Amino acid sequence: MLEPCFLYDNFMTQNFTPVSSGARLSDQVAEQLATEIKQGRLMPGDKLPTEARLVEQFEVSRTVVREAVSRLKSLGLVDSRQGSGVFVSQQLPFAPLNFEARHAASQEAVVQMVEVRRALEAEVAALAAMRRNASDIGAIRQAVTALDTAVKSGGNGVAEDVKFHRAIADAARNPFLIQTLEYLGQFLHGATQVTRANEARRVDFAAEVQGEHQAILKAVEAGDAEGARQAAARHMGNAITRIQSADPAFWLQEGERLAQPLVKGLRV
Repeated sequence: MLEPCFLYDNFMTQNFTPVSSGARLSDQVAEQLATEIKQGRLMPGDKLPTEARLVEQFEVSRTVVREAVSRLKSLGLVDSRQGSGVFVSQQLPFAPLNFEARHAASQEAVVQMVEVRRALEAEVAALAAMRRNASDIGAIRQAVTALDTAVKSGGNGVAEDVKFHRAIADAARNPFLIQTLEYLGQFLHGATQVTRANEARRVDFAAEVQGEHQAILKAVEAGDAEGARQAAARHMGNAITRIQSADPAFWLQEGERLAQPLVKGLRV
């Protein structure tokens, strides 16, 4: 009688599909493997196909397969047994929050990600207004100044924009919100790059963004929670409008950045 892992290995041969360009190849491989686990076609204790088999099925390099397996390990979905291979974890974690990279490379995806930011950052701004101290206000002001300087110098202000929103999140003093933003950051960084690049194309866009940041700062500074909530929501809503106004040529030029989630580093 064949062991279940070999039976499954044959089953996988018929069901995996080669990955293509667009999203990172390792992310696409990891997503297909994770789906098999989440949907119960790969059970706890089952052995994954060999590296050589995965290379053959996905039509990718060994490096891509290793990166994909490494990602699954980081999510707690699989673990290695020296000399035996890679197995589905016996005790699977709670279903991890995970975005599918292949869905990220589009204008619609950027809008949807900003919608997520609007829901989160409106509440973050309100909490920041209630809990901020003098040090927090100084950090937010400094971030606004740095962002304005970067834009005036011809930069896109991505790093400075990240610091601005992180300074507000720090003032909210809610570690769960901060951790959620940290996770989302690896996917939102590409969207932020594209959004900032779009806004930098037009003087009126840059002026609008500057005014929106100032409105958030003033509300947080004044301790006006509802005003901060509305200012942050308005900022994200206007960002969506600016994204939707970008012409197709811009998306052809910038869209590839959307499929490049960061694994390391904080991006909010």
